[in-house]
Amino acid sequence: MSEATLIDVLPAHRFDEAKLAAYLKGRIPGAENGMTVQQFQGGQSNPTYLVEIGGKRYVLRKKPPGKLLPSAHMVEREFQVINALGQTDVPVPTARLLCEDPDVIGTAFYIMDHVEGRVYSQPLLPDVAIEQRMPIHRSMIQTMAQLHNVDWKAVGLETYGKAEGYVPRQIKRWSGQFEASRTGDMPSMDALMAWLPENAPNDDQTTIAHGDFRIGNLILHPDEPKVVAILDWELATLGHPLSDLAYCCLPYHQPASAEGMRGMQGLDLKARNIPEEQQVLDWYCEFTGRSEVPDWNFFLAFSLFRLAAILQGVYHRALQGNASNADALEVGKRASLLADIGWSIAQRK
Repeated sequence: MSEATLIDVLPAHRFDEAKLAAYLKGRIPGAENGMTVQQFQGGQSNPTYLVEIGGKRYVLRKKPPGKLLPSAHMVEREFQVINALGQTDVPVPTARLLCEDPDVIGTAFYIMDHVEGRVYSQPLLPDVAIEQRMPIHRSMIQTMAQLHNVDWKAVGLETYGKAEGYVPRQIKRWSGQFEASRTGDMPSMDALMAWLPENAPNDDQTTIAHGDFRIGNLILHPDEPKVVAILDWELATLGHPLSDLAYCCLPYHQPASAEGMRGMQGLDLKARNIPEEQQVLDWYCEFTGRSEVPDWNFFLAFSLFRLAAILQGVYHRALQGNASNADALEVGKRASLLADIGWSIAQRK
């Protein structure tokens, strides 16, 4: 897809638009002249809307309705990081306001500028002119490096997460999440849960970590092969930069034949003008000033384990009949395949 699909606001996600319009008067220019609201279709866990006010387009993100886990759907954290990055060279939409008062539209929400551009979910970029593909991938890695190069203390994000111990914390967290949503035997996952804590690297680096950095969470310039905004900050925190890099490189380790995987393994990437993984690592070193990318197999195995745990949760909810996505059952099958790939990488010397 090249532009997100807009739909009428779903009944479950409706809110009092008159109340919102009243709240925005004096806060967003032109709000006194009315506004229109549509919803972006898609799998975001935080409902996302296009709001047009005074001929300008904005994006509103709110928490979903109903009872939520205390730490889930923290739109306040999304606003905090986007707002802080507005003063850096990291491409993010301009953050306009955060409203933490649930009386306005039922939950906390924030508003940011709408960024025009293209969004593609497939790293192979089949819908993009072949000569643009390599520069887009290069821009993606440059953008990631810009994020990791940010002095997070200087932009006021000291309280955005714990500054050390990200990897052990994540292993513990996702092991717990996996056990809570386990639906049967998964030997590779058991093996990873034992192996990862024993093999975690000692060098503990801290940057802003996006947590879901991939081509589908980037807006590209309408015509040029460059990133103009990073989206979907739901999983962002202070963390290890190589977790973002490894997650972004997972398509290199997933079979192209597997349904729904967006894998690139086994394809002729050169013929498609897509970089090989080593090229991506070289770019990352170039843009961050690193001399190498250590512990690569560990971070790949860690990323596959984490993604498998996330997908197992989606699958578990599907079995209970309250998953938000009809494809959730297929997703469950993918969890064990990801764990298998992760365990095979973990055993590489």
